[in-house]
Amino acid sequence: MLTIDKIYDAARVLENVVRHTQLIEAPRIGAECGCRVYLKPENLQLTGSFKVRGSAYKISQLTEEEKAHGVIACSAGNHAQGVALAATKQGIKSVICLPSSAPISKVEATKRYGAEVCLVDGVYDDAYTEAIRQRDEKDYTFIHPFDDDDVIAGQGTIGLEILNELPDTDIVVVPVGGGGLISGVAFAIKTLKPSVKVYGVQAEGAPSMFNAVKSGKAEMLPSVSTFADGIAVKCPGENTFEYCKKYVDEIVTVSEDEISAAILHLIENQKLTAEGAGAVSVAAVKFGKIPVEGKKVVCLVSGGNIDVTILSRVIDRGLHKSGRACSIVIELIDKPGQLEAVSHIIASCGGNVVSVHHEHGDAQAVNGCFLRIGMETRSFEHIKEIRTALISKGFKLV
Repeated sequence: MLTIDKIYDAARVLENVVRHTQLIEAPRIGAECGCRVYLKPENLQLTGSFKVRGSAYKISQLTEEEKAHGVIACSAGNHAQGVALAATKQGIKSVICLPSSAPISKVEATKRYGAEVCLVDGVYDDAYTEAIRQRDEKDYTFIHPFDDDDVIAGQGTIGLEILNELPDTDIVVVPVGGGGLISGVAFAIKTLKPSVKVYGVQAEGAPSMFNAVKSGKAEMLPSVSTFADGIAVKCPGENTFEYCKKYVDEIVTVSEDEISAAILHLIENQKLTAEGAGAVSVAAVKFGKIPVEGKKVVCLVSGGNIDVTILSRVIDRGLHKSGRACSIVIELIDKPGQLEAVSHIIASCGGNVVSVHHEHGDAQAVNGCFLRIGMETRSFEHIKEIRTALISKGFKLV
């Protein structure tokens, strides 16, 4: 059974294991949304994620016999690193089943922390199936990434830290995958201060807990599709589903573009690198998915282990979602001076052209063409200003 005493015990055990990540105010988001926003930067943990809390506490509670058998876990990457680090520190063998889609950075980090890595085709749920098979075959001790009361208690220490540092918190916003993090945080907060609202956030492409709470029953999604691999879970846990129903006020979803814009905002304005799963809480507040006006809001940035190979694509999507970049297509008569005229208008409005593509269309007049221009811009209002200026000069935007 999960109790507040267990969470306090976890805080005692983890005192010299994890970093106490202090809240950071995010004034830009607060100004946009009419509230005070604070970030709980768990991306700054040693393993780059909150997961080390739950895994380290769980391993501390194992019997000597369980430790002797070695431990096995399944993960999208962050729980893997937490288990590997905690097990290695105690001299315990660890085997981690990771989905083949896990970022290379997470796979290599797991190996560096001393674990034996087993890559499994598919997503997290496929890695889970393989981990259970190996547990039964080789008698390993299984460390569940979210549906375990000791793991949940470890994650719940974040709730204690938030209330200790900001006792007058009004709202806490938490990323949700399988539900272990929000279960622990919500249980701690609702037990100690029931007036605080706790909201969960999932990616639109992996809404397992969102669907479960809405329908009243947990069901397996046929597939998940999101670059937020840390919360790409097809089915919530049995225990976490019950905790969410009881202690979480609402679960919302955010799009891939919204997550990308949140990552960009954190890099630019807070100098923090968040992975997709870690940034969904910020995305939910930034894009008005949660009523926050006039409140003190804590967004839990759960992890920062983003795959650098996709970071440039994420930033590009974030720029477009935030009005910082755009592409326009202009239908022209192919004659000298057209490009110069278009460039002059954009420059006079303060836009910066970064790409130009000129092409003839099959359905056009023989002397017709399309001009596709990529620009760096300041905002959506700036984009509107440029479009209006082009139209006023007689150019046809497609």
